[in-house]
Amino acid sequence: MTAKAPQPENRADALHVDREVGDHDSGSTRTTPEQQERARAFAVGAAQMMRDDKCTDELVLDLRGRSQVTDFFVIGSGTSQRQMRSSAMHAADLAKELGLPIMKDNLGDRDSDWFIIDGVDVVVHLFEPETRLFYDLEMLWGDAPRIDWRRDDQKDESFADGGDRNLAGLDPDDIPEG
Repeated sequence: MTAKAPQPENRADALHVDREVGDHDSGSTRTTPEQQERARAFAVGAAQMMRDDKCTDELVLDLRGRSQVTDFFVIGSGTSQRQMRSSAMHAADLAKELGLPIMKDNLGDRDSDWFIIDGVDVVVHLFEPETRLFYDLEMLWGDAPRIDWRRDDQKDESFADGGDRNLAGLDPDDIPEG
């Protein structure tokens, strides 16, 4: 008996995703255009869910043509392990709804200040702010285009115009002194 692939359900269908993939499609060598679009939808949806879960400083980096490991990074910050784990679990559920595999995660770790969901084409990173600053993934991939993942109800003026944010997308208040 052949098992059917999971079909997207309500949350995935309700996602607002810009269907124009952009100029960076040709950089991915592992996937078909349909798989790239599903991966992009997951990356955008994961960032939207992080914001819904009250995480901060979310961003989606388009790594196609820049990384041989993955096509998209989703990066966000949380205020507690409970919040970050819960938000990461929501992102993992979304991947399942979209029929995307999760190859590895660390959601079962008791004490973690960095939760990772490795969906091969999309890797989701949820950090405590100090850990995020230490590893500085967004600066490591500073030349990667950023994808506007926000729904209209998630846009705020300080993020939309760049405000006082640095290249990592963080406010000066997010950086610990010392």
